[in-house]
Amino acid sequence: MKLTKKEKVEKSQKMAESLKGAPHLFFTEYQGLKFQELDELRAKLRPLRCGYAVIKNSLVRYALKNAGLDVADAKLLKGPVGMVVSQGDDPVAPAKVLATFAKQYPFLKIKAGLVSQKWITPAECQKLSTLGSKPELLAKLAGTLYSAVAQSAGVLQAPIRDMVLVLSALEEKKKSESQNN
Repeated sequence: MKLTKKEKVEKSQKMAESLKGAPHLFFTEYQGLKFQELDELRAKLRPLRCGYAVIKNSLVRYALKNAGLDVADAKLLKGPVGMVVSQGDDPVAPAKVLATFAKQYPFLKIKAGLVSQKWITPAECQKLSTLGSKPELLAKLAGTLYSAVAQSAGVLQAPIRDMVLVLSALEEKKKSESQNN
């Protein structure tokens, strides 16, 4: 179904509003994937508060322009393009899903990403997918901080513990001497 010029403008403005609110975007090449495979990708992205859409390049171009996002590479919007729009604050999770899916289905190729208003290359998207997710990184940080505090507490308690052990040994020695006398 062909859209009228007015409908295209409205659709690109609506898309620009959603792009302004989205902290992370990923652009893919999907040509060669079957509908069921794209549906599977959408299903994997849905729990992450991400959507995958195949949209006309001209609409994407105008929406990015209206959202104040300049396209880093002109080749980005050449050929069929699929776009992941993330509403979550973790860019690693959708990157991991895309990288894993691309390994399983080689027709899917990551073309670029826009993470926190910064354009990244496909290689950087791949590198991003190898990082831990935000909850994993926070858990590691909490574990590191806890172990540092626990070690510091152990070091600070050592002189007191040692003094108690010395006094306890001295008391035992005096008791044994008084029993022997």
